Amino acid sequence: MNRFQFYSVCIPISLLIGACTSSNSSVQTSGYLNHRDSAHYVGIQTCRTCHSKIYDTYIKTGMGQSFGLATTEKSAYKNTNASVWDTRIKSHYLMSWNNTTMQITEQVFDNRLTYPVKYIIGSGQHTNSHIREENGYCFQMPMTYYTQQQLWDLPPGFEQGQNSRFRRKLSLECISCHNAFPKMEQGSENKYAIMPTGIDCERCHGPGSIHVAQRSSLAPIDTARYIDYSIVNPAKLSIDRQFDICQRCHLQGNAVLTEGKSYYDFKPGMVLSDFITVFLPRYSNSESTFIMASHADRLKQSKCFISSLNKVQPNSLKPYKNALTCVTCHNPHVSVKDKESESYNLTCINCHTLQDTKVSHTKVSIFDFSNCVQCHMPLSGASDIPHVSIHDHKIQIPAKHKNETTDPKFISLTAINSKSPTLKLKTEAFINQFERFNGGRYLLDSAYQLLKSNYRNIQYSRLWIRYFFLKQDYLGLLEHVQTVGYQNLILTYQQKEYENRDAWMWYHISEAYNATGKQLQSLKAIQTAVKLAPLIPEFLNKNAVVLFALNKTLLARKLWHQIIHEQPGFAPALMNLGYYYLEHNQLDSAGVYLNRSYRLNPFNITTLTNLEQLYSVKGKSDSARYFSNIKRSMLSLQKHSNNNL
Repeated sequence: MNRFQFYSVCIPISLLIGACTSSNSSVQTSGYLNHRDSAHYVGIQTCRTCHSKIYDTYIKTGMGQSFGLATTEKSAYKNTNASVWDTRIKSHYLMSWNNTTMQITEQVFDNRLTYPVKYIIGSGQHTNSHIREENGYCFQMPMTYYTQQQLWDLPPGFEQGQNSRFRRKLSLECISCHNAFPKMEQGSENKYAIMPTGIDCERCHGPGSIHVAQRSSLAPIDTARYIDYSIVNPAKLSIDRQFDICQRCHLQGNAVLTEGKSYYDFKPGMVLSDFITVFLPRYSNSESTFIMASHADRLKQSKCFISSLNKVQPNSLKPYKNALTCVTCHNPHVSVKDKESESYNLTCINCHTLQDTKVSHTKVSIFDFSNCVQCHMPLSGASDIPHVSIHDHKIQIPAKHKNETTDPKFISLTAINSKSPTLKLKTEAFINQFERFNGGRYLLDSAYQLLKSNYRNIQYSRLWIRYFFLKQDYLGLLEHVQTVGYQNLILTYQQKEYENRDAWMWYHISEAYNATGKQLQSLKAIQTAVKLAPLIPEFLNKNAVVLFALNKTLLARKLWHQIIHEQPGFAPALMNLGYYYLEHNQLDSAGVYLNRSYRLNPFNITTLTNLEQLYSVKGKSDSARYFSNIKRSMLSLQKHSNNNL
């Protein structure tokens, strides 16, 4: 099973790793009090108490509107219904309103499945995507409204036979950029106890509790002369630390966490690469190709940015003075919709006057000169998200890029926010690129070249095991386990954390044992995974399957009931329960669970086979023939789909 369902495209790669960052450490940032573990988040409404004017404008920005409940006010689409057709799997999707509740219905042949929409993700400037919630577990749904072109289509990553329907997990990596920090249930991948609605002040300023306490009890600080170290003001950070705040979310790509860190840990004013290193592929013949959230990366490639570094005149209150950074053009407290284009072009005019010969000899009129962005930061589509247009932040002289889409060659996998990523980070980046972005096998070969000198080093075992698992080399995986010692792995990889990295390693080990017929060892490994991550239903289901294979059927049945009590929509557990009751000749119970599984996932061939068998045993030949015909249709569809539905 592939744990990732991301979207991007990958083409051949080299082992070149590099980075482009500026170097300005003139300001000490470690003195911020809200970097302490004792600091906690207070929420946007607390900030509003003293900063109401900023709140009133910020709440209208894309960040302020990034996430919310699925209400008629929040939805950018104001009509009553809409539909999308997935030709690959012959599925029809309909968005409609049931009074004030938005809902999405899937129609596959005669099977209808409807879920209410709980949240809308996206400000509506580019998209609205839709999230359902089931007992705290959040999933992306298979319809997105692309607001710029005013059309509905499949979400990014659901196209080309990759439609995960209603089951794409809303991970912490995703939600931590599109929203304020939720409270995630540890041991799950997508269960949230608390879900805020919108990116808030503390995402850029850091936890506010110490600031609130000090400003409530101590004399005010003259921030025109001094820095208030109880809270981070990004305008008073160095160039790199400013970029790190923006790059936390506006540098989308292949994000690799530092060992022991989570997406909760980075705070504004800290060094982002201490927590997250973002890798991006570089291609030949693709100068104007970029992904949606690549603003920081593209800006850093600009000659304007590079030249500005030579003009920096830092002082204690404005260490980035004269540099071109994100806040040079963007006031994060004000919506881009409320700013005139002239305000952006004034930044250009500060350096490029009408007397500039490079400008004047192009015969640009004063009226054209007042719209620099139109030519030098043109609107363009993103390579990873359809139907959107964004300004390319690589400021450059307009040029025609010839043959960019013709057979682009992969040059390197580049660490954008780090000059010297560790061997572990680089290796994991190659493995991620293969697993998350449907890359070629050469990526695993690149990972092997980095790993091979550390075969016996247990600190690299999780990467080795993932590498062998993705190659489906189960014998190689188990040979590595034997080399480093199973008990040593138990002692080393027992961490409970939000990314569940150790838990997934034990799942991979269990799968290797199961594939080689060693089911007792498989059971031991999967039970370790369950102990570390008890809220991942795939782990519990695998545990039950292995128990069933070992004739511990009552324990298996108990686990399957436990899964559907926690997640009623987890179709594999329903299917397996149906099979259990079919095997025990409890045909009515078998019918209940198998039909529930079919309604949730009509594409599953095993469910259809079991239903065909059930109705044959019950002597209902018409029903058996019906599911036999459905199965043939689904097998035909899956030949044209990349997704194992």
